[in-house]
Amino acid sequence: MAQPAKPTREQLAGAHGKRTVPDIVGPGLAVLFVGINPGLYSGATGHHFARPGNRFWPALHQSGFTPRQLHPSEDHELLNYSLGMSKVSQRATATAAELTDAELRRGGTAVRRLVRVWKPRAICFLGVGAYCKAYRLKKAADGVGMQKEPFEGAVLWVLPNPSGLNANYQLPDYVRLFRQLRGSVGL
Repeated sequence: MAQPAKPTREQLAGAHGKRTVPDIVGPGLAVLFVGINPGLYSGATGHHFARPGNRFWPALHQSGFTPRQLHPSEDHELLNYSLGMSKVSQRATATAAELTDAELRRGGTAVRRLVRVWKPRAICFLGVGAYCKAYRLKKAADGVGMQKEPFEGAVLWVLPNPSGLNANYQLPDYVRLFRQLRGSVGL
């Protein structure tokens, strides 16, 4: 598959503050992945985790969720694997630090509604700090990984953001965590 052209500087700037990356949801979800918000690259392309260097797509494949590594432009194919995608905030920003606590809390309420409607077996937040701010928590109760308490009836996972800027976790760490997540839902 030919990969789409990289967004221009003007397209990246034009994505700032836009709501351009649609949720990918449907019936029968095994896992609903929830990112923090679209970065400018994702906002410009309209696809989740689109910035080169993001570890989401390689980790998803290497952990066995998908038979091949999907390109961000193929994010709609997630539904073929019983996977969905959403985010806490819809607003594209250069960094998640631009999001306000109030905006994250509103997004947290919207995620709860989404989970009640689509009833995934598991929900996986990809961004510990954003998850905590969205739900007014000082920290994830059980640290990084699967949480003891369910989330709207779904198994709850809280994992670090897979951005290439997150130096504390590397691709092998995400692959290991995604494998554990996959096992928790029987995939």
